[in-house]
Amino acid sequence: MSTLALTRWPTLGRTLFPGLMACGVVAAAATFLSEHYGAPVMLFALLLGLAMNFLSAEGNSCGPGIGFTARELLRVGVALLGLRVTISQVVQLGWQPLAIVLISVVLTITLSMVVAKLLGFQAIFGLLTGGATAICGASAALALSAALPAHPQKERATLFTVIGISSLSTLAMIAYPMIVRALGLDEHAAGVFLGGTIHDVAQVVGAGYSLSRETGDVATLVKLLRVATLLPVILFASMLTRRRGDASAGPRPPLLPWFAVAFAILVAVNSTGLLPKAVQTLGTQMSGWCLVAAMAGIGMKTQLKDVITVGFRPVALMLGETVFLAALVLGLMKFL
Repeated sequence: MSTLALTRWPTLGRTLFPGLMACGVVAAAATFLSEHYGAPVMLFALLLGLAMNFLSAEGNSCGPGIGFTARELLRVGVALLGLRVTISQVVQLGWQPLAIVLISVVLTITLSMVVAKLLGFQAIFGLLTGGATAICGASAALALSAALPAHPQKERATLFTVIGISSLSTLAMIAYPMIVRALGLDEHAAGVFLGGTIHDVAQVVGAGYSLSRETGDVATLVKLLRVATLLPVILFASMLTRRRGDASAGPRPPLLPWFAVAFAILVAVNSTGLLPKAVQTLGTQMSGWCLVAAMAGIGMKTQLKDVITVGFRPVALMLGETVFLAALVLGLMKFL
């Protein structure tokens, strides 16, 4: 590293520190509220960030750090998600849950892109909402957003997706265990259904273990299978935007973003069994903090009036995706 580059670090640190600190404080507050009131931490981070969006106003010293958090820490958090998944977890469940996950992810995203076009949106918006629904909720929305090129409407779409997916995930956590009981599913089948349909990891864990330990274990593993599909979906998103070559959407992202490569490497390393449990736990916790702080930063960069004016069609799209995914998983469980 050159001497000139080293001399820039203190200046860069002073520039970014106020915004980083602001996002960190909001992330800590969101985590506290989530732990005490049970609502999704991403939703709290988003709402608190929106309430403090004056910090990103032009000329405010927090602006550069908020932008850095919303962009770069987001990518770090997505990369560290790889420490949640191992190849042995995939093998352990057998071929049926794996087939259910792969089919449901592909069909949900495909249908979402088609319906988004029919509703007058860009197909990319359907990819964003469909990916969030099919994979891992707010984390997937943030990951896919990071893989897409800069666009004036991207942050607004991401913000709306996180709000919608967090709300629907919370409703699913409450409603789906009741559906499981009504259908008379056994513990294993219940875990497959909950893990294959509920959006966010935390809500899957909450719903699964509220029924039984076995259901919770199966639900968590199936959910991690969905998380593992994040890498190919990011690759697909990058290929799609590169093929379109829309100049108005900003520079094209690389075919496979660095954080997606890091995600794959961490999955491979984690699968070796050589990583100490403490390192896995630390990496997972760091991932959570980075994603929550990034969500706070995205909220700070967005005007609430932009989110309120989205209309009914995006809400209908996300609700339809959720219902479709639940019906599809139930159907696949019956016929596979």
